[in-house]
Amino acid sequence: MTALYRRIKPYSFPITIDLIARLLRIPKSLIVRAECWAYVLFVHRHDKGGQFISYRKLAQWLESIVQLIQETTTFDDLWQLGLWIKQESEKFDYTKLVLEYLRDIWAKHRDYLRRIPEPGSA
Repeated sequence: MTALYRRIKPYSFPITIDLIARLLRIPKSLIVRAECWAYVLFVHRHDKGGQFISYRKLAQWLESIVQLIQETTTFDDLWQLGLWIKQESEKFDYTKLVLEYLRDIWAKHRDYLRRIPEPGSA
């Protein structure tokens, strides 16, 4: 389990059959049941049997990372979060497009934090 995973807690995402069907690009009728396990989703399908899906493939995962970046209030915390994202991207299969998007959000928030005056520096 990575540090980023512990912060995000994806097993608590509100996941619906509709969301899973869209992700898998299949009709809802092919899904028998879906279970949220600690590290993956388990989907039982009529056509294939069991299938595992990483939480990292969900849009909610990316949205959670963006939210963590935007809620960071110090450079040190932002830097640490950037290191966690880098570790994640090396261990798991992140697309180039996703990484560029996260870098852009991270850089914008860094620039925002630079514009905020530090307490007591008036």
